Amino acid sequence: MTGPRTRRRSKLAPDPDVRRTIVAAASEALREQGVRGLSIAAVLDRAELSTRAFYRHFESKDQLVGAVFLEMAHAEKRRLQRKMAKAGNPVEAVAAWIDGRLDLAFDENVKSDLRLLSLEAQSQMFAAPELIQPAFEEMLTPLIEQLNDGLRGGVFHDIDPVTEAQSIQGVVWASTERHWAAANYERAEVRRRALQFCLRGLGVKPEMIADITARDRL
Repeated sequence: MTGPRTRRRSKLAPDPDVRRTIVAAASEALREQGVRGLSIAAVLDRAELSTRAFYRHFESKDQLVGAVFLEMAHAEKRRLQRKMAKAGNPVEAVAAWIDGRLDLAFDENVKSDLRLLSLEAQSQMFAAPELIQPAFEEMLTPLIEQLNDGLRGGVFHDIDPVTEAQSIQGVVWASTERHWAAANYERAEVRRRALQFCLRGLGVKPEMIADITARDRL
């Protein structure tokens, strides 16, 4: 004979609205306290939810942090795609992506919250790359697509789109950090240097580079 059966409590399915509430609360906490200062208890207190609600949607703090970065990347990707949609060719689209990312340093309407989360993401690049890699891949997706289009169309030469996208992001991020550190750079000059360096590396013809850099933001 076997002993009496115990009734198992059925596990509730994740609720998209509750998940969004947790991620939003974590995003606020992350901007205020950074990754190291973030605690599940503080997030749940802010969201007015229980520990059980948290573990219905996330397995750990790290998974939650990754979700916050990915949500930021989704929003940034949509913003960049809106800017790139106005471009007439892949060269202009790459320039528009660079312009969009430079908004982080120079546009007061963009940089506040995004700056704080971007700095936190960058701080995890070496400490916990698995937390931020999906977010960076998401943000680079529209850039990689245009690099592939330009490669197929013959305007970019001898490139690996994924590697080049990572390099372009590195150039733009370095320019952004320099501006944040000194705050004495003109956007037009930073833009010109970034575009020239990146487009030359893609094999774009000099006359096309001159035309792009002579324009205002795309």
